[in-house]
Amino acid sequence: MNARRLGYLFRAVSSDVILVIVIGAALAFDFTNGFHDTANVVATSISTGAARPQVAIAAASLLNFAGAFISISVAATVANDVVDAAVITPTIVFAGLIGAISWNLVTWYFGLPSSSSHALIGGVVGSAVAASGFQVVLAEGLIGKVLIPAIIAPLLAFVAAGASIGLAYRVIGKQRPGIVSRGFKYGQVLSGGMLALAHGTNDAQKTMGVITLALIANGSLGAGSNPPIWVIASSAAAIALGTYSGGWRIIKTTGTKIIKMDAAQGFTSQGAGAAVILASTHFGFPLSTTHVINGGVMGAGAAKRLSAVRWGVAGNIVTAWVLTLPAAAAIGAATYGVTSIFGSGAVGPVVVTVAALGGIGAAFVRRAQRGAPVPVQSG
Repeated sequence: MNARRLGYLFRAVSSDVILVIVIGAALAFDFTNGFHDTANVVATSISTGAARPQVAIAAASLLNFAGAFISISVAATVANDVVDAAVITPTIVFAGLIGAISWNLVTWYFGLPSSSSHALIGGVVGSAVAASGFQVVLAEGLIGKVLIPAIIAPLLAFVAAGASIGLAYRVIGKQRPGIVSRGFKYGQVLSGGMLALAHGTNDAQKTMGVITLALIANGSLGAGSNPPIWVIASSAAAIALGTYSGGWRIIKTTGTKIIKMDAAQGFTSQGAGAAVILASTHFGFPLSTTHVINGGVMGAGAAKRLSAVRWGVAGNIVTAWVLTLPAAAAIGAATYGVTSIFGSGAVGPVVVTVAALGGIGAAFVRRAQRGAPVPVQSG
């Protein structure tokens, strides 16, 4: 076997190794997305007593899985409309995923319900810019399909939830509280189910889109291709498993720290969130479900009285939202810089993966040695 053939074989193997690492990192991100965003789906139902925690989380997991198969519009946006797929490499995608996973873990650790969606997009944009410059960013798609919806969607949920709770209080104002509370709790089961389904339609698709982007960059798919069925199924399974694993720190923030929530507020905030997310998915907007549901919770509280909302907690959440895109982008860019030290092959991604796994493992071991509870738990 001559040197040229050996070189070709080495590059092919290296490319395949990077692609496998990217797919693994993407599914790991999808898992963190699931446990990070569990609160979006179940916190309101749990906090009002409409559903027991394990039942709510199990149902949300199943509906997240089912929702991932409904549409691929958001996946197409992530794969084709944010960065120029023609200049993207699997290593760039890998670095972006590390940026997104890192920010997810940081905000989860501090109990802040930030946007996994924007962390992913920020990470990929940051790594792409570090690799090829700002010209790879598709400004029209980034602004029109990411940034503008990021501002409008939570405001819509805020207004919709506020108007709905105001109407609900007018209708049920003279009814017996016990009957009303039970009725809204039953309603929460339905609105929570719709929210979980909507969450699956939007959030699982970001991972589908980024895996598709890596497959296109690797030459395994043609430009503009839709996600293969195995990509859809694996992404759906990863986010469902992540949802089932919990995310209890953020559940507490969304369910109890923003407002003291009653069943009517839970029902209206869930319904408003589901409506906004499903509409955004239809138009292919990679929306932050975190932004939407927290906007709905704030709207439901503010409509009752402005002082019902703990605006200091709300301000911390908004700060995390604002920081998400640039922070994930910075981590993605830094990760690409580290991988590039080792050349364009698989060595850089392998080194970063091993280091990341070692760091996460060491953090959990230290927590266990101190006797502190590990935040991710199943019940």
